[in-house]
Amino acid sequence: MSARTAEIKRKTLETDITAKLTLDGDGNATVRTGIGFLDHMLTALARHARMTLELTCDGDLQVDDHHTAEDCALALGDAVDRAMGERRGIRRFGYAYAPLDDALARAVVDLSGRPFAAIDLGLGRERIGELACENIEHVFSSLAVGARCNLHIDVLRGKNDHHRAEAAMKALALALRMAVATEGTDEIPSTKGTL
Repeated sequence: MSARTAEIKRKTLETDITAKLTLDGDGNATVRTGIGFLDHMLTALARHARMTLELTCDGDLQVDDHHTAEDCALALGDAVDRAMGERRGIRRFGYAYAPLDDALARAVVDLSGRPFAAIDLGLGRERIGELACENIEHVFSSLAVGARCNLHIDVLRGKNDHHRAEAAMKALALALRMAVATEGTDEIPSTKGTL
């Protein structure tokens, strides 16, 4: 099987992003978005999904964090999509629970080729670091759009919003790791014959 890698360059009037991704990686990540908590979350995703990720973004943070958060997630999702190619031989479905101290999160992924996201993090704070909590949910939904996947994430319990958000990302990482895994076949896992 050839290496499942992708390099994305995304440049708009709001952001300039370069992302390099290896699906079957080592979990190492270099992420520089200008938003510390976003860097932390994307690094956790790469680590626990066992992907190698390099992502840099020069965004219009003088406006706010929205464009950077959204566009980084779209670029990363696009990299996941491209690295899978035709999605031959992948497991397609993935699910996981991840705890982080008081928080417990569940993520379910279907690499169906049809983007949809249902995200319920239950965050109460306005911000975590320099990232607006509304944009944390937007990161997950934008990632689903870019990756062309069906994504459901629920935080089932927890009082600390940092723990809730990070548990959700770790659950997604584990579910994604399961879903992109290959099963030793060249078949596309769909009754339609395409994903």
